[in-house]
Amino acid sequence: MAHAVHPHVDAAERAAAPTRHTTALTTTLVLVTAYMIAEVVGGLMANSLALLADAGHMLGDAAALGLALFALWFARRPATAKHTYGFYRTEILAALVNGATLVGIAISIIVEAYGRFQAPPPVRAGLMLVVAAGGLLINIAGLWMLHGHDEHSLNVHGAWVHVVTDTLGSVQAIGAGVLLWMFGWNWVDPLASILIALLIVFSAWKLLRASTAVLMESAPGHIDVDQVRVALLATPGVGAVDDLHVWTITSGLEALSAHVLLCDDRSPRALLAEIRAMLRTRFRIDHVTIQVETEACDEAGLHP
Repeated sequence: MAHAVHPHVDAAERAAAPTRHTTALTTTLVLVTAYMIAEVVGGLMANSLALLADAGHMLGDAAALGLALFALWFARRPATAKHTYGFYRTEILAALVNGATLVGIAISIIVEAYGRFQAPPPVRAGLMLVVAAGGLLINIAGLWMLHGHDEHSLNVHGAWVHVVTDTLGSVQAIGAGVLLWMFGWNWVDPLASILIALLIVFSAWKLLRASTAVLMESAPGHIDVDQVRVALLATPGVGAVDDLHVWTITSGLEALSAHVLLCDDRSPRALLAEIRAMLRTRFRIDHVTIQVETEACDEAGLHP
């Protein structure tokens, strides 16, 4: 005989989180977009590639934040007959697009910096410093807005990564501006741009790897599937575990399915309740599908 259980994540908890994320993302988007325009104007006036690179990264930030907001909205749509898990994966797709966008921005910065290394143009260091410092303050404000929200959503984490790398880019631009102002080294500007691009690539790689792992339904990085199997086998009454799968539906929502053999006189319902409680407590897995078999234990002589 087979029995199954499908416990789900607490609906109220998952419904409240997107609202908090949306407020933080919207406020950060307004700040980033406003200062992106200021950096474009300042970069053109100062003739600074580092500032224009930072502005380009801010454009990526704005796109990432907008995409993250759209994904949060779209992911709230209810499940349908064709999309039985709902649209949670929209957030992961947004994170993947954000990572790819970061790579594209980095490549364009490196190409432009290479040209400037051949013939470094003069840069207005004072104006560059002022604009870069303002960008740093805006990015710090954005990080403060998103603090804590990125821990619960890969989508929001993708937007957070954009802002982190842009913050580091502002620091690089400020450093380049100081060296330009003190020593007149025009080659520092494209060098700072390349360093910003490398920071962007490093951040993008981690984001692309995490989002791809979810889309490929790999086991979550924080869950050891072997330990889950051992814990299931250690549950009183479980004689064997087969077809064990653990995957991520979206950030913070892990799922598990398995076949277990019931080899004592307890009821399948009691066993399911114990397994569900154990998985929630030890591994924080709430979306569980367990198929309980009893006949195989009799055939294998495992039943008392």
